[in-house]
Order: sequence, then C-alpha cells, then structure tokens
Amino acid sequence: MKKFLILAVLIIGFSSFAQNMELFEQGNTLYNNGKYQEAIKNYESILDTEVHSAELYFNLGNAHYKLNHIAPSIYYYEKALLLNPTDSEIQNNLNFAKNMTLDDIDVIPEVGISKVINNASNALSFDMWAYISVAFVILSVILFVNYFLSKGTKTKRFSFTFGFVCLFLMVAAITSAFNKYNLDNSNNPAIVFAQESKVKNEPNLRSEEAFRLHEGTKVQVLDTVENWKKIKLSDGKTGWISSEDIKLLNSF
Repeated sequence: MKKFLILAVLIIGFSSFAQNMELFEQGNTLYNNGKYQEAIKNYESILDTEVHSAELYFNLGNAHYKLNHIAPSIYYYEKALLLNPTDSEIQNNLNFAKNMTLDDIDVIPEVGISKVINNASNALSFDMWAYISVAFVILSVILFVNYFLSKGTKTKRFSFTFGFVCLFLMVAAITSAFNKYNLDNSNNPAIVFAQESKVKNEPNLRSEEAFRLHEGTKVQVLDTVENWKKIKLSDGKTGWISSEDIKLLNSF
C-alpha cells in the first residue's frame, strides 16, 4: 500500500511537471507570435500550480512590457531578479520598464561604516555566514587543543595565534549572519499598481495627503494598520498607502 501511494505521488508530480512544461512552451510560442495576452494566461496558469522560477517571471515581465503594462512588467522583472539576482538580462529589461514610470525619485546613497558592513553582510546568504561561523569554531577548537597537546614552541605559538584569529573571524561571521538576517527581514519591497495613489500622512482617509505615486514605483513597506501600509521611498519620504494600491514582491 505504501509503495502504491509513493508511486501515485510520483506519477501525479511528473504529470503536473509535464503539463506545466507544455503550458510554458505554448506560452513562448504565443509570445513569439505576438499574442502576448494569451501568453500571459498560459504563464499565469503555471503560477496557479504554485510553481515559481526566474524564467517564468521574466517571460511574464516581457509579455506585459510588450503590452505597455507598466506595473505588472516591473513587478514580474523584480520577482525574477529576486530568484536570480545576478542575471544581467533581467536587470536590463527592468531598467527599460522603469523608464515608463512617471515618478522620478532620488536615491539616498548609503555612506560610512554602515555601508561597508551591509555590503559585506549581503555578500553571502544568512545560511552561508552560519556555516562559516561554525567552521571557524571547529578550527579554533582544533588549534587550541593542538596548543595544549603540542610540546614545540613554534607549534604552540602558531596554534595560539591562529586560534585567536579564528575566534575573531567567528565573531565577525556571526555578526554578519545576524546583520544579514535583519537586512532580509527589513527588506519588504512592493510595487505600486494603482494608476495614481494618494499617500496619506496617517492611515485613514481623513488624513492630509503627503504626496502621490504612480504605477510601477517601487516602495518599501514598513508597517501595516488594517488596510493601510506605511511605505518608505528611496529618497527617505514616508507615508501611508492603501493596501489595495500595491503588491508585495516577497510573496510567492
């Protein structure tokens, strides 16, 4: 009975994979024939099965871009970039799509020691920093055990010195891991989908308008109060926007 269930799961999984591949190829054919809306329907059918890939989001972005859908094209390019952040083609197409947006928002550059620390932390994932810290712990233990067991002066000096170096690197790796964790948790980007959205000073309709945003603009979500999201722009401005006006990028 157990073997039968495993076989059934495998058959269903393979059938679903084959069906999605067929939808993907059909979508590509429709796209190449200029039938962009039909291609989008095929790609979205794959998303409905909770299958996510950079290639799928990239193709969705391309199809929406061809139809001059500003917000969806930027949204799907950004999603593709989250799954494959080093792909230059995705980045180039995203830059083209951003040229269609109306909002011209300055970017406040990060400076000082915080920039150096954050850049170092972002060089690796949280898991990689954790593995590195464990490796340095093991190395330091081995070196200190060698220090106590060895009799030669040079060996003792070498083990003692590099044991402390490994401890220092372990602390640095742990610090980078926690900083990377905090950076990832505080990174909650979203794309404005409303053609024009009034951003308020407070999370209610009676509040004064702070500024307006248009479709395709990227924001950072800081907080949520009922159906309002507190957002921050790249120039440092903050305000409250209706939850219906934006779509979060980190949701898969």
